[in-house]
Amino acid sequence: MRLADLRGRSVAVWGSGREGVAAAAAIAAHGPARLVAVDDTVNFLSLDWARSRAKDVPLVTGDDCHDALMGADVIVRSPGVPQTHRWVVEARERGITVTGGTALWMADHAAATVGVTGSKGKSTTSSLISHLLGAAGRPNVFGGNIGVPVLDLPPSDQYVLELSSYQCSDLTDSPRVAVVTALFPEHLDAHGGEREYYRDKLNLIAHGPETVVVNGLDERLAAEIGDRPAVRAGLPDSYHVRDGMVYRAGTPLFERAVLPLVGRHNERNLCVALAVLEALGIDTVATADTLATAAKSFAALPHRLTEIEDPSGLTFVDDTLATSPYASMHAIDAYDGRPLTVIVGAPTGDSTTPRCASTWPAASSP
Repeated sequence: MRLADLRGRSVAVWGSGREGVAAAAAIAAHGPARLVAVDDTVNFLSLDWARSRAKDVPLVTGDDCHDALMGADVIVRSPGVPQTHRWVVEARERGITVTGGTALWMADHAAATVGVTGSKGKSTTSSLISHLLGAAGRPNVFGGNIGVPVLDLPPSDQYVLELSSYQCSDLTDSPRVAVVTALFPEHLDAHGGEREYYRDKLNLIAHGPETVVVNGLDERLAAEIGDRPAVRAGLPDSYHVRDGMVYRAGTPLFERAVLPLVGRHNERNLCVALAVLEALGIDTVATADTLATAAKSFAALPHRLTEIEDPSGLTFVDDTLATSPYASMHAIDAYDGRPLTVIVGAPTGDSTTPRCASTWPAASSP
């Protein structure tokens, strides 16, 4: 379904945060017969609707929310509204189309888009792809889950998007290059379970992408995609790191040390990014020096293994976006061989806790 398909239809935008505002404004320009926005407090990032650029779209709240949604032909849900919400289930049972703003946008822009998802690594990898593309002379627009909602993006010949599982789940078109960085259980309550989460995440690659690029060293991801054609970055026949060098198969490109990000997982993110550049027609061997210079200038994203200077001589590392034990395990691995104290805020008893304790006995948790 495209935005143009909403002309003459009754549409309800569910959510009044950034995504909801962007969707309402975009849909209003395409002539729906009826358009309302619904805020039932599900989206905790709700904005002041009266001051938003979608202020002319009526906002329904309180007890009228359910009827406003069920009276629509099409519901455009914000990512904060889970697929498991009882009203989403009811709407589909009634034959109402439920989609998202990202899906509407992708239907018109898939051929010009690199879409990146993953249980972890998608922000860094998508940012790195955009950065390297720019250095290689390929201007691009970057957005999605990490920044500007896709329906607010300006026109471009090339887009790079970070996509969450919530955004991927609605897609009916895959981007030209579909990228998956890692796969492990996350957000299970919002998806209904582990199998459903993997299904929604991998919906990114389910609708005919030209190229699929994955982290070939992620065992769970490898098991889920099976023998599907894909570029498996990290393996010896693709981009990989060996003996301190980044290789394209057997050809050395540049030193791994030029990338100022710690951890083997970031080496894999770099390999995935290079594979994407090749999928877009960039000769990474011929441009290796340019790419090395660009990689050297890439800065770590906030709260992702960000080292903080301290006069005590201790190294403090801000990795507060590592909300999953799996992500924390990669962070601990990045400082292998150094005494660590891990400050955590999650409940104890997670099934991964024993694995962390046995794998990194030097790490303590106060």
